[in-house]
Amino acid sequence: MINFPCAKINIGLRITSRREDGYHNIQTIFYPVRLCDVLEFVIMPPGSDDDRLTITGMDAGNPCENLVLKVLATLRKIYKIPYLDIHLHKVIPPGAGLGGGSSDAAFFLKMINRHFGLGLNNEDLRNLALSAGSDAPFFIENLPAYAEGRGECLTSLPPLPEGYHLVILYPGISISTREAYMKCTPVMREPLLPVYYREDIIRWRKLIINDFEKIVFESYPVLGELKEKLYENGALYSSMSGSGSAVYGIFSEKPELPPALSRHVIYSGPF
Repeated sequence: MINFPCAKINIGLRITSRREDGYHNIQTIFYPVRLCDVLEFVIMPPGSDDDRLTITGMDAGNPCENLVLKVLATLRKIYKIPYLDIHLHKVIPPGAGLGGGSSDAAFFLKMINRHFGLGLNNEDLRNLALSAGSDAPFFIENLPAYAEGRGECLTSLPPLPEGYHLVILYPGISISTREAYMKCTPVMREPLLPVYYREDIIRWRKLIINDFEKIVFESYPVLGELKEKLYENGALYSSMSGSGSAVYGIFSEKPELPPALSRHVIYSGPF
């Protein structure tokens, strides 16, 4: 069975308070994009005594610590699932704020549920996905959503009008989300992001902010420079996604980017 776990971008990200459980409350808009990994599995032959996970493409760290195996272990506490031979081809870079690992885990849950007829509904799947990451529940329905709490409290939003062109840049820098949160100063602000989301995109530049940018751009000035260059080349709106390091631009049409930007492009296409 094969599927294509997709990335997400954050349209705005506010860090509003610290929680007693060690996490932070946030406000953000998750938006799915067409940059995808490839994930497939087959059932291991009779007599096999373990799962096998093969990862190709981008380096995703130790396969034994991969979130796909984590959610599989969680499922096996409830359901009898045979050992699996899993292949994950990584296209979404880790440590980029694009949710690749969480997406892999969430899509894998959906694949297992469908293939083995577990009968789990979306609420069940979201609850299971949360063990993989705060943004993982979003990928169960994989539709534009306003997120609060840790990122798991989701409210559906309408998609943007068709016709916009998205460019995502990745400069090869991996950002530690944990370290970025440690440096943040939570602030509660009004109005809520969905109010600004309904405005014309060209107005977002002055309205929708990612709180991580101030923190991350100080340590990695190149990311701020990439954002400004996207604006210089016609972006209607540009932002870092999540805690970085991916930076994206939304354009009215496909741009002609200079080499200084094009060499960092990992996605260029429609939403």
